[in-house]
Amino acid sequence: MFNNRTARYVLPAFIVVALALLACWFFYNPVHDFTVSVPGMDNRKKGGNASREAVKIGTEFKFFKAAEDLPGTNWPRFRGEDYDNVCKEKIRLIDHWGKEGPRILWKLALGDGHAAPAVYKGNVYLLDYDESSKTDQLRCFSLLTGEERWRRGYFIHLKRNHGLSRTIPAVSEKFVLTIGPRCQVMCVKRANGDYLWGIDLEKEYKTEIPFWYTGQCPMLDHDTAIIATGGTAILVAVDCNTGKKLWETPNPRGWKMSHASVMPMVCNGKRMYVYCAIGGVCGISAEGADRGKVLWETNEFAPSVVAPSPVILDKGKVFVTAGYGAGSALLQVTGSNGHYGVEILQMFKPQEGMASEQQTPVFSGGYLYGILPKDAGGLRNQLACCKPGDCKKIVMSSGKTDRFGLGPYIIADGKFFILNDDGEMTIARVTNSQFTLLDKARIIDGQDSWGPLAITGGYLLMRDSKQMVCIDVKAK
Repeated sequence: MFNNRTARYVLPAFIVVALALLACWFFYNPVHDFTVSVPGMDNRKKGGNASREAVKIGTEFKFFKAAEDLPGTNWPRFRGEDYDNVCKEKIRLIDHWGKEGPRILWKLALGDGHAAPAVYKGNVYLLDYDESSKTDQLRCFSLLTGEERWRRGYFIHLKRNHGLSRTIPAVSEKFVLTIGPRCQVMCVKRANGDYLWGIDLEKEYKTEIPFWYTGQCPMLDHDTAIIATGGTAILVAVDCNTGKKLWETPNPRGWKMSHASVMPMVCNGKRMYVYCAIGGVCGISAEGADRGKVLWETNEFAPSVVAPSPVILDKGKVFVTAGYGAGSALLQVTGSNGHYGVEILQMFKPQEGMASEQQTPVFSGGYLYGILPKDAGGLRNQLACCKPGDCKKIVMSSGKTDRFGLGPYIIADGKFFILNDDGEMTIARVTNSQFTLLDKARIIDGQDSWGPLAITGGYLLMRDSKQMVCIDVKAK
C-alpha cells in the first residue's frame, strides 16, 4: 500500500533515476561513429562517380560466332551518318502498325542504362554494363536475328546512378570506338573485336566524370578519334591505327566534360568541331596547320548540366540547349581565314521558345523540331517546331493530347517516329504547320525509354532501361 512514509523514500529515488536517464539521453550521441556525407566520401570524386581502381581496358573477350556483313544497313554513330538524326534511305516504311501490331524481330535483355546501338553492314554494336561480372562490354549482334557475335570489355566497378551505360559507339569500316561510363575510351577492330588501344581519360587528362556518368558519344572522323576530355584538354585527336595522339586542345579555363557530344561544322569552307562543355561553347579547327586550335568560344551560355548536343543550322548558326531551367541560345559564327568570332543572337528560358532537356533537336527542311521540357509551360513535353532564325517563336506543336516526356525521336521516310518514356511508339507526319498522328502502339512495357533510336534497312532499334527491341517497319 502506497502511503506517506513510502513516498518519502520512493519519490526521491524515482527523481534520481529520472535525472540520470535524462542526462544519458542528453549527452549520448547516437551517430558518434557516422561520417559526414560530403563529395568524395562515397567512393567518387567531386562531380563524378568513380573510384580510383586500376582499369585494364580491353582485357576481356568472348567469341560466339563470326560476324557476317549485310551491305546497305548502316547507322554508324550517334544521330546517324550525317549527325542529323534523319534517315535518308529510300525505303518505304509503315504508316500504321496494322491489326497484328508491331512486327518485333527480336528482344534482348540488357544491363541497366540508356546506351543505344550503332549499326554497320548489318552488325549492331552496343556498349552494355554487366553488373553480375562487373564488366563494361562492347557487344556485337546480328541486326536480323539478335544473335550475339562477340563481346570485348574490361572489369570496372560501377554503382547505379539513374542507369549505367549511356553512350553510342562510333563505327567505320575498320574501327569501333567507345567511351565507357567512367571515361575509358576503347578502340577495336570492327570485324572481329580485336583490341587496338585504350585511354583512361580520368587518369591521363584528369577528367572530371559527369555526375550521371559519361553521356558523350565518341566521334570517328575517318581514321581519327575525336574525344572531348575536359580536364587538361578540351579536345584530343587520336590516330585509330596506332593510338598515337595527333593533337590536344589546351583547356586554360578549366571547362569540364558535359553529357553532350562533339558535332562537326563547316563555316565559310572551314571544317571545325563544335562542343558544348560545362563552362561554355567552342569551335575547334578540324583541319590544316591550326587543327586543334580554338577558333571561337563563348561562356555566355554555360549551364551546369548539358545533355543535348549542339545543332548545326544553316549560314553559320548553332543552336544549343539544356534542361533544368537553363533554356537555349542561338549562336552566330562568323569569320574566315583563321579569324572567327561568335555572337549570341538569342538566349531565353524554356517557356519562351524552343528548348530540350535530354534529346537533341532535329534540323530538317529548314526548320528545327524538338520535344519541349517539362518546365516549358503549356507546351511542355510536346513536339514543337520553330524557324532557325527565331527560335523563340514556336510555329507548330503536337497539341495537349500528344506529349512525349524525355523520349527520343527520329525522321525516316518523311515521318517522325517518336518514343515516349513508357515504351509507346508514335508514327506521325509532321510539317512546320501541322502535326498529324498516324498511329501509336506500346512496344515494350518498360520504363525510361530514353536511349536514342537507330533505323536502317527498314529495321528500327529502340530500348528502355532494361531491354532492346528490333522492329521491322518496312511497308508491305
